[in-house]
Amino acid sequence: MHGADEHGGAQLHSGLLARHPQNVIPAEVSLVCVVKPDEFWDKKVTHFCFWKEKDRLGFEVILVSANKLTRYIEPCQLTDEFGGSLQYDHMDWLNKRLVFEKFTKESTSLLDELAIINENEKTTQPDKSRPSECNALPSFDPETVLQTGHELLSELQQRRFNGSEGGGGGGGGGGGGGGGGTAWSPMDDELLAQPQVMKLLDSLREQYTKYQEVCRQRSRRSQLDQIHTKVMQVVNWLEGPGTEQLRTQWGIGDSIRASQALQVKHEEIESQHSEWFAVYVELNQQMAALLSAGDEEDLLELKNLQQQLSDVCYRQASQLEFRQNVLHSAHEFHSTAQDLSQQLDGLLGMLCADVAPADGAAIQQTLKHLEEKLKSVEGALQGLREKGQVLLDQISNQTSWFYGKDMQIENKENVDHIHSVMEDMQLRKQRCEDMVDVRRLKMLQMVQLFKCEEDASQAVEWLTELLDALLKTHIRLGDDTQETKVLLEKHRKFVDVAQSTYDYGRQLLQATVVLCQSLRCATRSSGDTLPRLNRVWKQFTITADERQHRLETARDFHAAAERVLRDSPDQAGLLDLESFDEVETVGKALLDRLTVPVIFPDGSEQFFGSPSDMASSAENIRDKMKLVEDKRLQKESARPLEEETAPEEFPDES
Repeated sequence: MHGADEHGGAQLHSGLLARHPQNVIPAEVSLVCVVKPDEFWDKKVTHFCFWKEKDRLGFEVILVSANKLTRYIEPCQLTDEFGGSLQYDHMDWLNKRLVFEKFTKESTSLLDELAIINENEKTTQPDKSRPSECNALPSFDPETVLQTGHELLSELQQRRFNGSEGGGGGGGGGGGGGGGGTAWSPMDDELLAQPQVMKLLDSLREQYTKYQEVCRQRSRRSQLDQIHTKVMQVVNWLEGPGTEQLRTQWGIGDSIRASQALQVKHEEIESQHSEWFAVYVELNQQMAALLSAGDEEDLLELKNLQQQLSDVCYRQASQLEFRQNVLHSAHEFHSTAQDLSQQLDGLLGMLCADVAPADGAAIQQTLKHLEEKLKSVEGALQGLREKGQVLLDQISNQTSWFYGKDMQIENKENVDHIHSVMEDMQLRKQRCEDMVDVRRLKMLQMVQLFKCEEDASQAVEWLTELLDALLKTHIRLGDDTQETKVLLEKHRKFVDVAQSTYDYGRQLLQATVVLCQSLRCATRSSGDTLPRLNRVWKQFTITADERQHRLETARDFHAAAERVLRDSPDQAGLLDLESFDEVETVGKALLDRLTVPVIFPDGSEQFFGSPSDMASSAENIRDKMKLVEDKRLQKESARPLEEETAPEEFPDES
């Protein structure tokens, strides 16, 4: 600072004016020029002795007029008011000075407070019961003070650059600035303020960084305290009311409805636990985040809290799951028992109901239905045993998580109930099996009865078919003795088949009588099938006998005719009239028999074959009889010649 102005406005006392720079910026002052107005020089009055004050002030004070200032100060450092070229806005300088002083005051105060807070934080041991004054806050917001300092430093640096480059810098603040484009230089105090601001900012940033760490530690300790409180709340509830709720739940119910009621109660307990488990999840995430931060002093405490909370929650969750599994198994057991009971009731109803199947197919369907029912019951009983064993195994392990409570009495009640249900179902199933065996035997006998009746009817049909074949197709009598013998042999075999069919039918009908007696039902077949069988058999035997007689007559006819018609010279003399008469007699008898129908006991008549078939057979017989007759006529015509030659031959022989 080089001078002070006293020539405009109110005049200050020279002594006070000289002492003011000493009080404010003594190190930067080398000379004080007091500019007096022109009237001062006229009066030459002053009350301040400048040479006496030099030693005490540390700088020289002189009185000068405005037009002589350039002797002591460069024109570039003087404003236009004093004939210089310095662009200076006092209001702008004043505003910046106020900002600087405000920042200096606040930052200095803030530095002291932050230093105290940081020092207290170092000396105070972390304790949950630490006094509240240890958590004191600074009077000023560090962020705001730092922001003000950065803005001030930026402004000072800008003014310095503008001054050095000759840029157009205007005054700021409320005093307005110099004209646009007019160069001016920053004041010396502004140049000196810049390193001071930078130093304050550096110190402030250092202390603020430490304070931020203090705040982080405070937040961490507060968070730890909150986590510890919440952890203990969760642990205390789970080990207290939560555990007590599970202790009261041990039964499995005695029916589906009872097990469902227990399931509803368990769901209510689970719902209450789920709220605390949600808190556990949140706390676990918070603790995991703190553990990842890597604060060595809190790692052990956090891990212990996390382990304690996890152990309690997992143990309680496993107990809930175990109880849920027991209730689920109990529900499945009761459900299977109820389903089995209904199946047994249905099977028993079928077995107790009277059955009157219409035929063997209906019986087979009924038997199949019974077998399916019994198989289903067996499967359900096996499922009940398996589910009961699972439930018994779970109940036997139930004491492991009941915290020392004696569960023998309660478990015995549950175990006895499970065994009782399974034994009762086994007895009911055994009774049904016995009844099924009886019903199966009865059904099989009925199947045999229907089968015998069906086969007996089939035997009647077969016998009827044999009779029909005998009448319609067994019509040939043979053209010679050999063929007739073959037909006789075939006829005997045919009759044997019919006899076997008849015997088979009789045996079946006898079996139906025995089965009806066993089944205690009226004889079903003797009133219908047996008379039909006997009637058809009687018709067959009459027809077969007639066929037998015709074949035998035809055999005799062909044999007699063949003897007559044989041209052997050795046998020619043996033929006599009786042989020819025999052929004629047998032939006529055979022809007569062909025209006679078969008469059945009921008076009905049947012919062998068709009329054309009968005519063809008769024609063959007549043809052979004609041959025999021709042979006879030939024999009779040759007899007189034999008689004439006979006397001549006999004498020669004698």
